[in-house]
Amino acid sequence: MATLAETFRQAYAAFQRGDLATAERGFRQVLRKEPKNLGALNLLAVLLTAAQRLEEAEKYFVAALRLDAGSDATFYNYGLVLKSLGRLDEALERFSQALALNPRNGEGWNNRGAVLTLLKAHGRAIADFDQALALDPKDAVAIFNKGKALAELKRHDEARAAYDAALALRPDMAEAWYGLGVLESGLKRHAAAVAAFARAYALNPALPFLKGSLAHQKMLICDWNGIAELIAEIEADLAAGRPSAEPFGWQGVATSPSSLQRCAELFSRQLYPPNFAALPRPAPGPRLRIGYVSGEFREQATSLLMVGVLERHDRDRFEIVAFDNGWDDGSAPRRRIAAAVDRIVPIRELSDVEATAAIREAGIEVLVDLNGYFGEARTRVFARRAAPVQVDYLGFPGTLGASYMDYIIADGEVLPVEDHRFFAEKVVTLPHCYQPNDRQRPIATGEVTRRSCGLPERGFVFCCFNNSYKITPEIFAAWLRILGEIEHSVLWLIEDCTEATANLRRAAEAAGIAAARIVFAGRVPPAEHLARHRCADLFLDTLPYNAHTTASDALWAGLPLLTCRGSTFAGRVAASLLKAIDLPDLVTTSLADYEATAVALARDPARLLGLRERLADNRRSTPLFDTATTTRALEAAYTVMIERHRAGLSPAAFAVPA
Repeated sequence: MATLAETFRQAYAAFQRGDLATAERGFRQVLRKEPKNLGALNLLAVLLTAAQRLEEAEKYFVAALRLDAGSDATFYNYGLVLKSLGRLDEALERFSQALALNPRNGEGWNNRGAVLTLLKAHGRAIADFDQALALDPKDAVAIFNKGKALAELKRHDEARAAYDAALALRPDMAEAWYGLGVLESGLKRHAAAVAAFARAYALNPALPFLKGSLAHQKMLICDWNGIAELIAEIEADLAAGRPSAEPFGWQGVATSPSSLQRCAELFSRQLYPPNFAALPRPAPGPRLRIGYVSGEFREQATSLLMVGVLERHDRDRFEIVAFDNGWDDGSAPRRRIAAAVDRIVPIRELSDVEATAAIREAGIEVLVDLNGYFGEARTRVFARRAAPVQVDYLGFPGTLGASYMDYIIADGEVLPVEDHRFFAEKVVTLPHCYQPNDRQRPIATGEVTRRSCGLPERGFVFCCFNNSYKITPEIFAAWLRILGEIEHSVLWLIEDCTEATANLRRAAEAAGIAAARIVFAGRVPPAEHLARHRCADLFLDTLPYNAHTTASDALWAGLPLLTCRGSTFAGRVAASLLKAIDLPDLVTTSLADYEATAVALARDPARLLGLRERLADNRRSTPLFDTATTTRALEAAYTVMIERHRAGLSPAAFAVPA
């Protein structure tokens, strides 16, 4: 019978040659006979870490540290486990303990810097990466990680130089190509992002979220080559539990609420796991305290929708605090927001710990996330449970897949009862449309003509001012068939980038439609954009992701909008808007019906004029643009949430009465 020492040696040899199952059996056999064998405890913990059995590994690291708190390797390896579990504060402490024992461990500096980057402590992170590089100037991982921190600080040129330097050392480093793609996408250099993501995909197609990033950037430039196959790969990955796409990009092409739920859950679990021990319990004040967190408190779509609500909150009953993760752009919407709320608290430069503390110090009872997985978000602040009641609203039309988000605000059209099962949050159903609108949005009064917009003087003008990533091959083919039916008609789109323009025109030519019949509009200030809607005859919506703010734009400007009701929250928003403005006859339920209705309206000027007149009448008399009514419904929802929490009740779905 083998001695204990021989069993340990055999297990260690198996570990070195990669036979983890044999090694695990051997180390466990040693520990059954000698529970305080430090070597077996450490090696079993490392083995379990390699097998991604992280909760099991943690137990053995804890046991090893009880026996020997002087091992920098144990602290370091335990830090890796905690980092993977998303327990960033604890990981930071373990890496710090390891570095105190061994400051010449470059990987320790590197990993502590990575944790600090995740915690938004970018300056400290860069200092740690510099320490790692002082030990090894050719550490490509440290250079790459420094590039990520620089990118977070918007120091784009320095970030690109860091990525280039990392790739010069390791051209096969898929993570660095991915980071370069993220940088290029943030700068709206979508073709360059596609190229970088494609290089990463060639090197390591299993890299988390890579396939989704590549697909989204291809959709942004309307490069549909291979897109169906890429989407099918992502579908298969999500079904198998592999984190293959970020939720925002996936919404643009997904048709299944279950795949959207799975995507959000995997994303949340990997990047934003819960990181709190107990619920905060702010003392009740004379007014109910509501906090809105957004990175877009400026001239941006979310604020253009929301500013009227902020102005109409009942200030006798509610204290409103805006936690700003963005910047002051000096615009009229920003000035209105600043005047509407009790105060704006800047959190962009705060770490997650500091931002959470600021929210708790304000005594916020309901914290509303206006970003979700879109834009300048601060999801880890919500993962830290900054407020007792946390709400997903408006910025991201779907579940966040996270247990710490208590509610999502919706309506019965975008989120029918049968779809509640696909949401981690409890659903609050507003009586009309969930999407707020500002009744005071200005429309420029200067003369706007077809000629000034680059449109033909005569002929029917179909338009769609949605972002290019919403234009799928299927919906564009439908539009081209509609153009084929209506002689001298044109399709008027927003010009997002030159690559998308060229690709769409090529697709039109390939289908037998002259490229000149696809007209592109440049970006202009919001009031001017609303005014130019007068030059169009009918707005054609996209599917599976509808017009949202752009649909409100069209309806506010008096332009009828035709939609096709989709199978997801994001695909039913335009239907919700049209029903709230009492134009349900512009909601179709199949692409065939959608095409037929578009053609019929283009051929029937009297019917279309009747729709315009109804829209003009309904704009002021129906709930859609009744900002005060929407605000009262939101306030009623917040009140129920707070009352339930104060009564010790768990979140539960409910409907706000009309």
